[in-house]
Amino acid sequence: MAHRTGAAPAAARPPGHCHGHAHGPAHPVSAHLRKVIAAILVPFAAAVAMGLLALWPNGTPAHPHPGVGFDQQTRSAQVLRVNDARCSNGPISTATSGVCQHAVVQLASGKDAGHTFTEIVQPGQPRRYTAGQRVVVAYAPGAPANLRYSVIDVERTVPMAALAAVFALTVVAVGRLRGVTALVALVISFAVLTLFMLPAILQGENPLLVAVVGASAIMLVALYLCHGVGARTSVAVLGTLCSLLLIGLLGSVFTDWALLTGDTSDETGLVHTLYPGIEIRGLLLAGVIIGSLGVLDDVTVTQVAAVWELKEADPAASWRRLYGAGMRIGRDHIASVVNTLVMAYAGASLPLLLLFTIARSGVVTVANSEVVAEEIVRTLVGSIGLVASVPLTTVLAALVVCADRPQRTHRRGRRRRV
Repeated sequence: MAHRTGAAPAAARPPGHCHGHAHGPAHPVSAHLRKVIAAILVPFAAAVAMGLLALWPNGTPAHPHPGVGFDQQTRSAQVLRVNDARCSNGPISTATSGVCQHAVVQLASGKDAGHTFTEIVQPGQPRRYTAGQRVVVAYAPGAPANLRYSVIDVERTVPMAALAAVFALTVVAVGRLRGVTALVALVISFAVLTLFMLPAILQGENPLLVAVVGASAIMLVALYLCHGVGARTSVAVLGTLCSLLLIGLLGSVFTDWALLTGDTSDETGLVHTLYPGIEIRGLLLAGVIIGSLGVLDDVTVTQVAAVWELKEADPAASWRRLYGAGMRIGRDHIASVVNTLVMAYAGASLPLLLLFTIARSGVVTVANSEVVAEEIVRTLVGSIGLVASVPLTTVLAALVVCADRPQRTHRRGRRRRV
């Protein structure tokens, strides 16, 4: 009787046993502790839902200058043939630098489908065309007939769709059901970003407030959908939430202290010109929060899982012992995550770093410029939040997983004796 009712030894359990029941802990916490966690998270989730309702935009507002930038009308087209010819405004030479490319392009959509025009590519331009290539053409209805169409980009639908399919298949093949839920969470996250966050910011809502509400909604959906509803996931949610609040606070303080405006690129300048009501500095803070969210989820979930597995391996361990062991794991995680975040920002700013490398300016001068200082603040604030999430989440997980284990062990012991 005792053998049938007793818990199986940890070594005899099949792999992933403790991840059963929607990825929850092998031994669920007590009803009292679940009520405590719910008392914290339920009001938070309600506040997020109210924030979504209050800030939800009425579509994407149209800017007062249509036809500018990405808002111009486009048509699909195909390059019929390509000829090399001497440039009419350049030196008459057979050298490559004096040869222009004349691409004959045929429209494939719109009321002028079948119409052809010639696109001239000057020497030194990075893009060259080939016969049969699909391209994207800008349409300016108010321009003269011979200037209404011009090639602005190449068609990338097929390779991008193929890459997305390979990604989805890889995630599902390796992650199986968990991979499917991860893809669903990714779709929901993208929907929150495109249907709520971006239109709400364009309508003039505070970017920082929109980012906090949107990131919180993404966090709740992604974590509970991917890891199940339970105390383990709830602890990860609490750790992520506290870290996001810390990142928002530090970002606000140092953005004001360093007098950063956020207007450091052509894109932000264009947005500010088209929508003067948008707070560009708030847009910078919103970017910091959104950019840190994905890595934060990884750190907090990993730390909670580590503490839970340590408790499964040693049921008698105290919360202090679990915290120490979890932090030893977390320190390795900190080193890799911080390096990952810094390299991600460096990769995104690589052209800028190259320009400063060839400039004859000292390191202090370069770091003091706003365009670089903005990236430094973004990187360091996000890294501080990530580092702080490790001890915070670890201690929360250790306290929760140890909160009522002795009581459950006592009850199991009484059942064995009976």
